[in-house]
This record gives sequence, C-alpha cells and structure tokens, in this order.
Amino acid sequence: MVIVGAGGVGREALDACLAADVEVTAFLDDRLAGQTVRGLPVRPTGDAVPGEEYLLGIADPTARRRLAGGLDARGLRARTVIHPRAIVGPESTFGPGGLVLGGAHVSSSVTVGAHGQVHYNATVGHDTVFADFVSVYPGANVAGSVRLDAGCTVGSAACVLQGLAVGRGAFVGAGAVVTRDVPDDTTVVGVPARPHR
Repeated sequence: MVIVGAGGVGREALDACLAADVEVTAFLDDRLAGQTVRGLPVRPTGDAVPGEEYLLGIADPTARRRLAGGLDARGLRARTVIHPRAIVGPESTFGPGGLVLGGAHVSSSVTVGAHGQVHYNATVGHDTVFADFVSVYPGANVAGSVRLDAGCTVGSAACVLQGLAVGRGAFVGAGAVVTRDVPDDTTVVGVPARPHR
C-alpha cells in the first residue's frame, strides 16, 4: 500500500498503518518526490501503479477529493485503516479510504463516507453520518445524530452538539461550539459558533 501525502497527516497515517500491521511501501507526494521520509521512498503521484492500494494522508478535503478521483481513475484502490488503539462501536461502517487515528472514539451506528478522517483523540457520537471527504480534527467532539456533509471539517477541540448538521464544504474553527446548523461553505468560530467574515 502507498500513502498519498508525506506531510504531517501522512506520517500519522503511517503510524496507524504500522500499529495495524499494514505494510506501506512508499509515499506519493509530488512536492517531496525523490526524498526519503520515515525510511520510505517518496514517489511522484504520476508513478502510482494500477491495482495498488492507497490511503490519503492529507487533511484538506478538496485536495483529497481531487487526488482520489485521479487515483481511482488510474485503477488504484482506496483502503481504510483504523489504528488498533482507536475505539469503534458496533454497527459503525466506513467507506473506502477511511482513516481513524489512535485514541479516537467512534461510537455505535456511525456511518463514515469515503475518505473520511477521524484524527487522534476525537470523538464521534452514535448515529452520526459523514458524507464523503469529511475531516474531524484532533480532540474534536461530535455528538450523536449529527450530519456532516461532504467535504466539511470540524476543527481541533471544536464541539458539534447533538442532532445538528454541518454543511457541505463548511469549516468549524478550532475550539468552536456549534449550537445551530452550519450552512454550506461557511466558516464558523467562537462560543457559540458564529459565521466568520
């Protein structure tokens, strides 16, 4: 398997792979191609081999969507990796390319779409639904029955209260407390969270 992106999230994805006994042969990263990161060669994304498994180690949902489209079109297969020190409840499911880092807690009956990410020490409550390319950053708390629409991000240590929705492409700033639905393509910050100009 290869990890796409050799930056911070890519190296954290490697940590999860090593802990889960998933063999990683290389990173794919155009910016760092030709270098060695954590003992692995870094290849350009153009060197991706059809049939290879891949995991996106990139935080930005827009970049993940673009890269996944190109890699899928070339015949690569997305793989989900869950750190063995993460907790995943019964009846929770993950689309292809999911990443759950150590210390995360995904409760029961959670649905995570393709290429969703739950970073270390984040929590996701029961019956929450992720669309594709959602990111929940370190230490964030997403309560139960929340809907996270495609490409949205819940920032570090932010909190989304029970039963709310975070819109497509929205960004919840670090430490924000979401007490009402967040519209599409909106950044919210503060306590309670308000749109950021």
